[in-house]
Amino acid sequence: MEFGAINNFWTLINGKVDSWLETGIKILPNIVVALVVVLAFAIFARLTSRIVSKILHGAFESRQIADLLSAMSKVVVFVAGVFIALEFLGLTGTVTSLLAGAGILGLAIGFAFQDMTENLIAGIAMGIRKPFQIGDVLEAEGVFGTVKSINLRNTVVETFFGQLEIIPNKILFRNIVTNYTTTGERRIEIPVGISYADDVMHAAEVIKSALSEQKFVTKKDDLNVFAEGFGDSSVNLVIWFWIKYPGHTGFMKARHEAVHLIHQTLMENDILIPFPIRTLDFGAKGGEKLNTMLSQKDD
Repeated sequence: MEFGAINNFWTLINGKVDSWLETGIKILPNIVVALVVVLAFAIFARLTSRIVSKILHGAFESRQIADLLSAMSKVVVFVAGVFIALEFLGLTGTVTSLLAGAGILGLAIGFAFQDMTENLIAGIAMGIRKPFQIGDVLEAEGVFGTVKSINLRNTVVETFFGQLEIIPNKILFRNIVTNYTTTGERRIEIPVGISYADDVMHAAEVIKSALSEQKFVTKKDDLNVFAEGFGDSSVNLVIWFWIKYPGHTGFMKARHEAVHLIHQTLMENDILIPFPIRTLDFGAKGGEKLNTMLSQKDD
């Protein structure tokens, strides 16, 4: 009985091995073709990556975005070759399972690293749209400064206080971003008040004449002085003028020189810049002067 069982066991093994060998010999051409397909797609993926990298490096200033997209193109082409090779081997079910598994894995990774993924996608989108570049002056979400670096996850901005602010790309992608470098110009507004006894039109003319002679003022035709309203002790004016920005003079220096010039011009033309005057009334009902109340108290 034992020898019979052993013989049956070896017979079964030999049958299986013969079956495997026969199947292997039958699909040997398919295996060769599959290996050739994988090798061909590997070479094609490398060539595609080089071509895409060269194109993207010319299109994007960010090398990280260009390298990432070229690497993704290489992986996509190679994976497509692997799936085609599996089809030659008749492993259609395996291909379907791999695709389903890749989808589930991608979904799980997306949920686990949602914040990182969102910043990455925003970084790629901004690399394509280019709303700002390194060296631009921008303002967003309370941060105002110069862009120092841009990567796939965040943007580094150096504020005018000398601090480095790291802003996630998704914040810049979702919210309003003011780029002061795009137009190359910036408007400065300076309020000033003149007394009610002075002529508003005359004050506007002398201010415009003085500012138009300054080199840092651009768009001379768009230099304006408007009467804004009536204050407690003055007629309020607002002065508008443009400067090159970023420029040699700078925003703070241009505004400082303009304020000094406006003050000097008004003084030279005998135009008063009044200051608030307060009248104090004493007594329960008011209308009584302090010296009158003190004299009555002494009496």
